[in-house]
Amino acid sequence: MTATNAPVDRYNAVWIIFFILGLGTLLPWNFFMTATMYFTDRLKGTQTNGEHNLTANMTVAIDDRNVLESKFNNVMTLCAMVPLLIFTCLNSFIHQRIPQKLRISGSLSVILVVFLITAVLVKVEMEPLPFFAFTMIKIICINSFGAILQGSLFGLAGMLPASYTTPIMSGQGLAGTFAAFSMICALASGSKLQESAFGYFITACVVILLAIFSYLALPKMEFFQYYSESNGSQTSTDEENKMDLLKPEGEAEKRPVLSLTDEESKPAVSVFGIFKKIWVMALSVCFVFTITIGVFPAITVDVKTTVVEEGNGWNTYFIPVSCFLLFNLMDWAGRSLTAVCMWPGKDSIWLPVLVIARLVFVPLFMLCNVEPRYYLPVVFAHDAWYIVFMILFSFSNGYLASLCMCFGPKKVSQHEAETAGAIMAFFLSLGLAVGAALSFAFRILI
Repeated sequence: MTATNAPVDRYNAVWIIFFILGLGTLLPWNFFMTATMYFTDRLKGTQTNGEHNLTANMTVAIDDRNVLESKFNNVMTLCAMVPLLIFTCLNSFIHQRIPQKLRISGSLSVILVVFLITAVLVKVEMEPLPFFAFTMIKIICINSFGAILQGSLFGLAGMLPASYTTPIMSGQGLAGTFAAFSMICALASGSKLQESAFGYFITACVVILLAIFSYLALPKMEFFQYYSESNGSQTSTDEENKMDLLKPEGEAEKRPVLSLTDEESKPAVSVFGIFKKIWVMALSVCFVFTITIGVFPAITVDVKTTVVEEGNGWNTYFIPVSCFLLFNLMDWAGRSLTAVCMWPGKDSIWLPVLVIARLVFVPLFMLCNVEPRYYLPVVFAHDAWYIVFMILFSFSNGYLASLCMCFGPKKVSQHEAETAGAIMAFFLSLGLAVGAALSFAFRILI
């Protein structure tokens, strides 16, 4: 039996469902991250007097934010990335013990409940400290179940042709853009911040609910049934591994489904042996996200505009547009470029060199107009500098990370590709967690 006998994906329904599910994996975290203005506004307590330190030629304002408000972005990032790392590892063990349907639908349901609670709390008055603690608990829950959802979803896509991994990645790439655009629309409505936040979180609930209904409709699709039944009746692993991502779809679909004897004849896979082959790619993707999360959003969100229009219109939209929307658009563009251009190659020394070169973005953003600041001067005060840095920063993040994730499985044998992909996913999550921890140090240095 070969995959060429498979039915056609009518109206690309399965493709669209996987796109919606991909959108649902990263959308929750992006909605929380882009709503920092709402959360920090709720954390405002009794402010200190507007004291200033006067120097010979300028006035430096002392931070008049309370501790919860000033540390919110750093703690939020840490509470998101550490559970993501832990549950990404945990999912590799529990996926064999917990049914796939329960993992995916259960994770989406928990995330939906968390967002419903978040929307309700917009209308409930709370003291800053309980609100801060409860918000961090919600962020931990969202990223814990989000890690299980993401791992399970890629496993689900593994039963289908390799081209069906693409809609998941595309959906994830657009999740941040959708969240940032939704926040801008909420602000543009002219309503108060809390009323805008309520509509913002309700929008997230609708999208997650759509993802749940899409997943429930998936087993009814003839195209999905064919591959699901083939996978269940054959004791084979991922016959469409990540090695196929760069192959034409027609070539990938002609591969015969592995039989029991094929699976038994495969040589043993050594995790350490595979790591020795892909350690450059693994450490590279780890370093890419360490730098990214180290400054975004912990530092980038505190940059203030120096081009303020009358009525503070640009001041309101500066961070939502220049930080969140621009980052996610260029990150998605960088990921998409790897479909047509894959320079430098997997064995080129230029790839790790370019990855290490991204370290320059740390001082560049720290020398922008970040407020409050105590030690470093403002070198790049104009908004144009910040926007240029953000374009290069986000595009390089998407492009280099995507290259590393594609090249990792290509540096090993076919039967080792699945394990190589799992190792790459672990180091990606490790980079996120390390970056979250470093964000505290980077912010203190300013």
